[in-house]
Order: sequence, then C-alpha cells, then structure tokens
Amino acid sequence: MSERPYLLITGAAGALTQQVIRRLRRNYRLVVCDARREVTMPADIPSFHIDFNKRLFEDLFRQYPFSGVIHLGRIGPNESTRMYRYNANVLGTQRLFDLSIKYGVPQVLVLSTYFVYGASPYNPAMLTETAPLKAAEITMDLVDSVELENLSNIYLWKHPQLNITILRPCNILGPGVNNSMSVLFSSLRAPVLAGFSPVMQFIHLEDMAEAIVLAYEKNKPGIYNVAPDDWVSYQRMVQLCGCKKILVPSIPPALPVFIAKRMEWKGFPPYLLQFFKYSTTINGHLFRDTFEFNPQYTLQEIATHYRLLKD
Repeated sequence: MSERPYLLITGAAGALTQQVIRRLRRNYRLVVCDARREVTMPADIPSFHIDFNKRLFEDLFRQYPFSGVIHLGRIGPNESTRMYRYNANVLGTQRLFDLSIKYGVPQVLVLSTYFVYGASPYNPAMLTETAPLKAAEITMDLVDSVELENLSNIYLWKHPQLNITILRPCNILGPGVNNSMSVLFSSLRAPVLAGFSPVMQFIHLEDMAEAIVLAYEKNKPGIYNVAPDDWVSYQRMVQLCGCKKILVPSIPPALPVFIAKRMEWKGFPPYLLQFFKYSTTINGHLFRDTFEFNPQYTLQEIATHYRLLKD
C-alpha cells in the first residue's frame, strides 16, 4: 500500500475547514495552517500559525512534499482591516501560487465567494461563471475578494500545471460558522430594509465541505459556482430563523449605511447593504453536473439550527 500523500490546508481556524479536515484525514497526511491564530489539532496533524508572506511559509513546502493545496484561508471583510486583508488574501495567495510552482505542487483549490459578482438591480437571475465581477465597483471592502479571484484566474490559465479549481459558493451557514450572515441569523433581531426582500441562496456547512472534497478529489480545474437549486427571500429567511425584524428605512441611500455603522450590526455591515437590496443568485448547475453534487440539507433544516439557538 502506497503512503498517503501530503496535503496542505489553509484557514484551519474556520468551521468549514474543520469539516474538510475531518473528511480528508483518513486518506491524506494533512498539514494545516492559519494566518489568524494558532489552531490546536490532533497529534498526527501538524498545525502552524503562519503569515503566508513570511519565509516560514516556504519552509512548509521545503519540509513536506505536498501533492496539493486546499486554500480556505481567505479572510472575510468582517475579520480585519482592508490593508491586512489585501496583504493576506491577495499577496499571500500570490505567494502560495508561486511556492506551488517552485516546489512542483500539482493541484490547488481556492475558495472564493459569490460576493465577487456584486449586488446590482441590473444583475440577471442565476448568474453563471462567465458573468463579470462587479463587487469592487460597489464597495472597497470587497476589493481584495475580487483581486484574489482575478489573481487565481491569471494563474489558472497561465500555469495549467497547477490544476487550479476556484469555487464561488453562495452564503454558507451552519454550526460554528462566523460569517456576517450567520451572525445575523444567530441574533434575536435582524434588520431588514423597508421595501426590499431580495432572493438569496444558502448552503449548509457540511454540504459545502462535501463540495470541496469532491472538487479536490475529482480534480477538474476551472471556475465553479456552488449553490443548491432552491432559494428564499431574505425576509422569509429571517422568519424561518426565528429572528424579529427591525425595519430600517432605505431612503435616502446613505441613511441605512449610517444606521448600520452607528448600531455596529456585525451581521448587517455597510459593505453588504446592496446585497440586502438586490438579488444576486448564482447558477450552480456546472458544478452539480461536473462533480455529481447533490446537497443534503434543505433550507428548512439550515434555518432550524438558528431558530433553536433562540429557544
């Protein structure tokens, strides 16, 4: 029996990454790291708190003959300053790609987000992977997310030996998730913009972990949206999660931004306000058909977790 291959996974502190680690641990010798903090792992999984732009990051590539990298360590807009995020998400990812080329890593998977499409009244329904990435035109807080995507696209086509797969999931929810949407639905009260209830898509943490494992193990490079076939209006999801609505005036446009900043609503940050006004739905059929992906959790089951938090 051949030895299990080495696999580097970034973003070890995240709940999604923990689910991916649990699924891959049996078949791979895992090495994990996170730029945000030290993460305690079982003795057989080396764990590092490391800046991708420091020399110590290259030491991992020297020490372990990685057969692949699963890059889940994108720092979200709710986690740090713009400058820190740019250095970590864009420059750090570029260094990860360059080290993968230098040390002959044959496969890299990158987790992006549907936020890169931006929210606009002119967006068509069910955006495909070829739609333009307009988030940077709407808010500076998503510039690093778009730049990370553009960088990944460049390496995807310029360096085919890396076999890069880019995943753009819809909103990820579930136990332990700490993104803006999860924080919002965990709260007793959820702000809603008067006159708006955009259609949204949600995928459960465990379904997304399965999608990542499928994409890595089947190794079919490209760009893929990841989303179930069902969707729900935002205000309906607020009800399903057991939150009480806080009506926020939407006119003039600067008013809800001012209120969100003043109230410091972590689940309703100013950079996402356009997404609470206009629908941004993505077409996940390419991923579904390519990888035979079938999400197991329904919207009702996803919402139940948040509703039970309030009981």
